[in-house]
Amino acid sequence: MRRAGPRAPRRRHGTHSLRGKLTLTNVALLAVGIVVSTAVSLMGMGHYLLGQVDSQLLKTRQSIGGSGVTMRQVDSLAALALVRDRFVQPTSQRSRPDSVFTAVDDHGRAVPIAGFAPSDAQSALARAVGDPRALAADDVPHEVTVHGASYRTTAVRLRDGNYLLFATSTDGLHTGIGKALKLDLAVGTLLLALLVCLTMFSVRRRMRPLEDMVETSSAIAEGDLTRRVPSSHHPTQEVEQLRIALNSMLHQVESAYRTRERSAAQLRRFVADASHELRTPLAAIRGYLQLYDKGMLTEPAERRRAWDRVNAEADRMGRLVDELLTLARLDQRPELRLRNVDVSRLVRDAAGDLRAQQPERPVTVEAEGSVLVRADESGLRQVLGNLVTNVRVHTAADVPVRLGVERAGRFVRLRVADKGPGLAEEDAARVFDRFFRTGSGAGSGLGLAIVQGVVEAHSGEVTVRTSPGEGLEVTVTLPTGPCEGPRERAEESPVPGARRR
Repeated sequence: MRRAGPRAPRRRHGTHSLRGKLTLTNVALLAVGIVVSTAVSLMGMGHYLLGQVDSQLLKTRQSIGGSGVTMRQVDSLAALALVRDRFVQPTSQRSRPDSVFTAVDDHGRAVPIAGFAPSDAQSALARAVGDPRALAADDVPHEVTVHGASYRTTAVRLRDGNYLLFATSTDGLHTGIGKALKLDLAVGTLLLALLVCLTMFSVRRRMRPLEDMVETSSAIAEGDLTRRVPSSHHPTQEVEQLRIALNSMLHQVESAYRTRERSAAQLRRFVADASHELRTPLAAIRGYLQLYDKGMLTEPAERRRAWDRVNAEADRMGRLVDELLTLARLDQRPELRLRNVDVSRLVRDAAGDLRAQQPERPVTVEAEGSVLVRADESGLRQVLGNLVTNVRVHTAADVPVRLGVERAGRFVRLRVADKGPGLAEEDAARVFDRFFRTGSGAGSGLGLAIVQGVVEAHSGEVTVRTSPGEGLEVTVTLPTGPCEGPRERAEESPVPGARRR
């Protein structure tokens, strides 16, 4: 496992975090909505109440204007009202009465009504209106201020030329709107606080899968490649898709890392084994050359023997280098020269070679007729040659061997079986490893590794079945059609025929 990297920074849930931004956004949107709805509702309520006041004033003006009354008649009708306003109503309420009416002349000056001089409120109303003619001619009441209070006022012209002013206070209207505004603000503030709590709880719940992803990524950065993002109890579709995609990516990363570590270990072991295999013939050659250089080989027979040994060790090195070159090319997924190959013919040829080398060995061939596959002929000859050589080297000369080929649907199976001593289970598991040898240690240990490489280059599979005392059976399964891995090439095949061990 590689060394853990720097620890990820601890999560902070400030205003710059996604949780904080979502909370602030929701609160801001609700605040804007509350402000807009409050403003619209208060404006609508104010407009409605003000319309009611104006409607009442206009109805009064229309009633008095249509009756054609004079100032004398107004004096008699208003006497009781003036007495109530001046003597019955308390002093604290006289300065700001809810309704004020007064009579003015053409110049806007307040005149006595029913013999009573104008009150302060009436005089202030007359001064605030100024020219009553414009007010009487207008269809909409005007807003005026009397003693610091707001009034809606209108005027009507009497038959004798004087004017009556009618004013209704709007302080109650504004007071009601103010109370409604405070109530809306209080309710809005409560809603904002409730929204903050609900949003933080909901966002924390929804953001939990993302926090799990951060924790998983931090654990993987520290070296734990087996960590995965767990599934939440109530996942959303997008977060669940992200979790699945991230876990799939992490699985690929772990597989790639494991494969790289395994390949690196195999490469180190391969280099060490190759160095060990080459060291022995090189040491022998160097020793004989030193003996020859120092003149210690005086007899012709000794020199001849040394020469034969040097040639033998050189041939051994050559075979080993050829096999290593073959494996290196197979690791690069070579392009194969594919053609229709009669596998039965190749099996019969391999059996004939074995009989020629070991006439005393019983050889059985099960390869009648013609069985065609789309493959590289030199590669298949190398596979059969290595399998037969493996039998010849590792079994006694009188041990029976059986070679066969059969078609099974879209596949062709080659079998090479012997009745030799067989292999233990732990040896059988490593039989395709490079430089792996059992028994006396004959050969380089690369023959079956080359077999596996060639078969895999043809998109096939090679398996063994063995047990101690039961012999060894190697089965090669090849597709009858074009292989899916390497591309077909019409020129020279890069898979050379390695020399037999």
